[in-house]
Order: sequence, then structure tokens, then C-alpha cells
Amino acid sequence: MDSFTISPFIADLPKVELHIHIEGTLQPALRWKLAQRNQVPLRWRDQEYNTFEELVESYHVTYNHRPEQGGRKDVPTFLEAYFAGCEVLLEEDDFYELAMEYLERCQDMNVRYVEPFFDIQAHTRRGVKAEDVLNGYARAQKDGVRKFGVHSNWIFCFLRDEPVEDGEKAYETARPWARIKGGKGLFHAVGLASNAYERPPSLFKRAFERARKDGLHTTTHCDFGQKDTHEHIRQAIFDLGVERIDHGLDVLDRDELIEGLLEKDIGLTLCPHAYHRRTATEVLFPKLRELLDEGVKFCINSDDPVYMHNVWIDGNMEKMMQYCKLTREEMVGLVRNSIDMSWAEDRVKKFIHAELDSIDVGIY
Repeated sequence: MDSFTISPFIADLPKVELHIHIEGTLQPALRWKLAQRNQVPLRWRDQEYNTFEELVESYHVTYNHRPEQGGRKDVPTFLEAYFAGCEVLLEEDDFYELAMEYLERCQDMNVRYVEPFFDIQAHTRRGVKAEDVLNGYARAQKDGVRKFGVHSNWIFCFLRDEPVEDGEKAYETARPWARIKGGKGLFHAVGLASNAYERPPSLFKRAFERARKDGLHTTTHCDFGQKDTHEHIRQAIFDLGVERIDHGLDVLDRDELIEGLLEKDIGLTLCPHAYHRRTATEVLFPKLRELLDEGVKFCINSDDPVYMHNVWIDGNMEKMMQYCKLTREEMVGLVRNSIDMSWAEDRVKKFIHAELDSIDVGIY
């Protein structure tokens, strides 16, 4: 499933990433460093990682099971591993270092523009100050452009498995950092993250309306293979009126959902490797090819690469190209989708489009 190398064409291709959870980029070395600095024990349940080697070994678990749907209960789920990683993030500098390490990696992968997901609830419930989270990311947003040439606009997420009222309060706390009049400009959109099990998007309709009234963009996760996923997608398209859907691959099962996407020009932010963990190659990639043939607009992203076999956006794009047998021209088209689907400033969009215009797809 993972025996591939990044081709020169994919490596050199200018990229845009619209589906990346910043905490899902926390690599073991930085996690170890922050744990030592903040004197935080590294553990899951009663399992402690006392050496760096033990910590690295813990990432070899394939986080692809869902206990709530009858999956294993003896190893960490993806979300348990994800939130365990968050435990080392305590101070403003921690959040800054996390973001800067990701933005530096973006430079290495020729990612020009990103829209990272973040939340404050996973941190404030541990006693972390909201302003430390927000200021750390805001500093990185500015320094990422200056140091690495990577532009970013961030997406504030409500944790959907927490009480809706808590999410609404978190938004009001973070609102001074939004791209609104008098705001600090860190985030320009809202979305939903965390466990979608029996937590439909409609629960957050009032929260989305509040953000939209502030002039912010909206997106929501509709997880692939999740319980009630078709209803979640229907709500996102027809009830919430979101501008993008994160995942949403199950639209292929219902003609009315495909028609809704096309009619409303809603794009999907897809993460092929995240689905490949649970889905056979011969089942998954024909679905992605079918989406392309149906004319659905989508782009390729990495989701939570550290907890998904360390497969980043370049690896996801390589998989897409190899397993769907896409041409280089089609791959350039997917990058153009990501630019058009993004909420980047026009000057940033024009710059990346111009880079793509100069690519000779027959060189490699």
C-alpha cells in the first residue's frame, strides 16, 4: 500500500493544501522535545513511552479502527493517538514551533499556500490559555511567509463530539483573531473536526450562521464510511450551505448528492491515503477516477500525515497519479482545482496559476 517513491514531477509541482490538521503534523521528534521541555509524560492509557525509540515505535500502529463501530479496543484509535500528541502543547512557543515546522516542510514539498485546520477546545480543556494557541499560530502565519514563502489562512474548527454550546463559546473567544473588521486575521473560515459518529453537521447550524454573519467561509467534514455519512453530506449541501466539504467521497452512492455538488459548485477536499488505510486499492481508486469523470471538483491533501504512515501531500498526489493512472495534465488540473477552491487572496491565486502555466507536462 505504501511502497512508492515521489516522482520528480510530483516533487516539483507547485501545490496547495486545503485539508490538513495542524496537530496531525506533530512529528515524534518535536513531540519528544516539547515533552522534555514541559515535563509532560508521554503515554496512552497505562502505556508510557520512556525513550524516544519507544515513542517512535508507538506510531507503527495502524490507526484505522473505529471502536464505536465494532473495531478493536486494545490499541489506540487515530483520535486517541492524535489527542495524546496534543498533551505536550502548553505554551505559545509550542504552537508556534509546531506550525513553523509544518510550514518549513511545505517549503520543501513546494506547497505554496495552505489552509490548516485548528481548534482551541482540545487545548483549553487541558488548561492551556486560548490566546497562547491563537498567538502562536498567528506568529507562524506571518513568519511562514517571511521565512519560507508559504502563505496561510487558517480554519477554526468546532469539535463536533463536544457540546455545541462549548464550541460556540470557543468561537467567541477566538473571534478577535478572525479575519473580520478589527480582527487579527489568523482565520477566515470555520469547520467541524473530531469524531463525527452520531454528530451530524446540522447540530452546528447556528454556529455556522454566526460565522457566516461575520463574513467567514464555511466547510465541514463528512467522513468517508462514517455512520449516516450520506445524511451528513445532504445536510452540508442543502441545509448548511457550506462552500466546501472535507472528505465526502460517499457522494458517489447517491445521484442527488452528486447533482447537489455540481449545481452549487461545492468542491471536496480529499485525502486518498486516509481512505487507503481502510479500503482496498482496487475499490478506492476507481471511485476517485469516477468522481473525476463525473465532473466533481476536488483536490488532493494529506489530512493527518504523522498518524497516517507519514504520507504527506506529495505522497497522496503520487498515489493519485499512479493508481488512477492520471496524466500529468490531469494532475496539474487537480492543483488548479485546489487554487480555485481555496480562499486565498487573488494575488496568491494568480501567482500559483502562473507557475502552473509554465509547466511543460511532457518534460518528465
